[in-house]
Amino acid sequence: MPGLSTDAVLDLLRDVAAEVITPRFRALAAGEVIEKNPGDLVTIADREAEVIITAALLEAYPDAVVLGEEAHSLDHSVMERYLAAEHAFTVDPVDGTKNFVHGSPDHAVMVSETVGGQAVRAWIWQPEHQVAWVAERGAGTWRDGVRQHVNSVAADEQPRGVTSIWAMRDQQLGTLPRMGLSWVCCGVDYPKLISGDADYILYSRTNPWDHVPGSLMVTEAGGFVGHPDGTVYSARSLRPGLIPAADHATYVAVQRHAQAAFTR
Repeated sequence: MPGLSTDAVLDLLRDVAAEVITPRFRALAAGEVIEKNPGDLVTIADREAEVIITAALLEAYPDAVVLGEEAHSLDHSVMERYLAAEHAFTVDPVDGTKNFVHGSPDHAVMVSETVGGQAVRAWIWQPEHQVAWVAERGAGTWRDGVRQHVNSVAADEQPRGVTSIWAMRDQQLGTLPRMGLSWVCCGVDYPKLISGDADYILYSRTNPWDHVPGSLMVTEAGGFVGHPDGTVYSARSLRPGLIPAADHATYVAVQRHAQAAFTR
């Protein structure tokens, strides 16, 4: 399939961030932050970055469907096209928008590629940390060119969890330790899991632009991603609740308790 190499897409994300995202960091002007829904923010940087990335992907792959977070907010039918597409991309132009707006460096640009509903490539660029994460199906997960592997949780240890669900922070799942608050940015959360800063993450919403990139990275690094109902996560899965975990045993330990939390 002709198109963009993995390095070329990463270069695209770096260039777009340098052009329209980083100059706005801690410098957003009045009117450059919009509330799409109560508590759901978007900035001019999100919108401009998504337009540029989407245009570049469609120029290289004119038959692909591009599911961008901001495009979806304006036209929900793009989700149906994504779910049915043989070849598609997801784009999250500024993941962690609230962090970006409030001056936190924990935000990222994320893109994933799917073929036949299966994630095949993924990119996360963290512009303020200057860190790049890339994954290719069957070829592993790489941080700045160094291959990454998730460390499994030892049998005599309790897994450490974080969550982006505000109502569940500091709560316990069964007898597991209390969950902390995640970094509230999937483009940081998933890499933190791979790096060993947490052993599992609990999410409620499963928007593809948030989770397809990181889920490929976790699984290619040796981890596991599934839903609280016991099903394995896929790039076309929209069922609520998600548990990325350092290994399958950790997922199973968490899933037993998370399922009850999501069904009560």
